[in-house]
Amino acid sequence: MQILGIPGSLRTNSFNAAALRACQPLLPSGVTLEIFDIASIPLYNEDVYQLGFPAAVQIFREKIAAADALLIATPEYNYSIPGVLKNAIDWASRPPSQPFDGKPIALMSASPGALGGARSQYHLRQVFIYLNGMILNRPEVMIAAAPSRFDAAGNLTDSATRDHLVKMLTALVEWAGRLVKK
Repeated sequence: MQILGIPGSLRTNSFNAAALRACQPLLPSGVTLEIFDIASIPLYNEDVYQLGFPAAVQIFREKIAAADALLIATPEYNYSIPGVLKNAIDWASRPPSQPFDGKPIALMSASPGALGGARSQYHLRQVFIYLNGMILNRPEVMIAAAPSRFDAAGNLTDSATRDHLVKMLTALVEWAGRLVKK
């Protein structure tokens, strides 16, 4: 099974990208997690879209379509989804054949704040209702006080967070196994 990880931040030392990397060694046997960097996706422009998908967008769409499941890790900006993540989703969801339709998706977030990015996850759920993404409801992973859970190199140091990630990854693999039509 192949999972595509999508970090919602462009920051080099992003806690959300670090959380995705922390998931890689925790995956069940036979499961891989590739992390896609959305930094190369241009700002959405209908004029550009009319000329065809930019190369980075086409690659992103193909990787989403090929994945058995998605794992999105996002910070919260101003009580919502970071613009760069929403932009990437907007590009990928353009016709034809938007690749989120029926796709198993797990959400997680990491934030220095006390809520761990919860509001960004709730807004993402709203976006994926329209796109018919199949969001994993539980367990929810919201990594609050993220600077205390990762070291300076971006390594996860908190065992309770690691345990939550394992539970979420196991649930995502089971969820995808029920939903993916092969």
